[in-house]
Amino acid sequence: MALIFLHNLVALLLVLFITSWDHVIAQDDIDLSKGASYIFGDSLVDAGNNNYLQTLSKANIPPNGIDFKASGGNPTGRYTNGRTIGDIVGEELGQPHYAAPFLAPNTTGNTILYGVNYASGGGGIMNATGRIFVNRLSMDIQVDYFNITRKEIDKLLGASKAREYLQKKSIFSITIGSNDFLNNYLLPVISMGARISETLMPSSTTCSIIYEHNLRKFIVGNVGPIGCIPYQKTINQLKEDECVSLPNKLALQYNARLKDLLQELNENLPGATFVHANVYDLVMELITNYAKYGFTTASRACCGNGGQFAGIIPCGPSSSMCSDRDKHVFWDPYHPSEAANVIIAKQLLDGDSRYISPMNLRQLRDL
Repeated sequence: MALIFLHNLVALLLVLFITSWDHVIAQDDIDLSKGASYIFGDSLVDAGNNNYLQTLSKANIPPNGIDFKASGGNPTGRYTNGRTIGDIVGEELGQPHYAAPFLAPNTTGNTILYGVNYASGGGGIMNATGRIFVNRLSMDIQVDYFNITRKEIDKLLGASKAREYLQKKSIFSITIGSNDFLNNYLLPVISMGARISETLMPSSTTCSIIYEHNLRKFIVGNVGPIGCIPYQKTINQLKEDECVSLPNKLALQYNARLKDLLQELNENLPGATFVHANVYDLVMELITNYAKYGFTTASRACCGNGGQFAGIIPCGPSSSMCSDRDKHVFWDPYHPSEAANVIIAKQLLDGDSRYISPMNLRQLRDL
């Protein structure tokens, strides 16, 4: 199954590389010195796209966002109590604005030059993933939406300046894959068709034909220890220090192949840098040694209902909510708290090769 996901992912990465440029007159009065983040992914980094979809996966209800200062504590569609990892990384890199949700009506004009977020709760690498939510943006759709943004950037900056901006000043992050297991492969009735498919690893020779690179700086996160989230612990009636083995095993299989794939891309696409974010080990470190980082629990959701770890019913107005949100690794049955996101983001920004390689995000920015 991991091979199927990777086959889809490499095809999407290649689409991001192939672009065409139309000449227009550039604007010279826009300060682009701090760069931008263009974010692809799922609910871990969704900044509000699902607010504009008819979907069962939504986070624009309280108490989500209760600690998000930019909104005054009101929900924005982020699946956490505060900032996502993408928000924190952008802040730390000096970017003046959070990457705006693509589907938001005001994500137009110069706004898109400061970053756009295409991520969607329930989305996955495979188009079938997340259909239990009715609507979501798969990775295919997110890439299609980026192509719309790219053409708009051409119009705003002109061909030459747009190319330089996307190559040198922009970072493209991809945080996706968990739903392909949790809301596809591990739901046997729904995913039976997706299980029967080709299992060939994508070859680096496929990538070698791509020479006109217009996007250069990527960070791709692997799948975290999804067998350790409160939802999995609750439905499997585990003890506090236990995790479900099958989801973690599947994640590790996928992650090993993803790491090899990114190495292939770095070797076969000159001028491009694909940074591998080892989210699995980073989050597992937080879960295993939570007290070391100032947390009191890595098992119980701060906001949720059902079972020993409040891990069945997602966070909403009728949910129970902890009073010490910064002491919980998990905000809800699936997603980290802002406090956990801060620790994860700092490792991605400044960490060593245990968690991010071949360089960290500050080094990637400065290339």
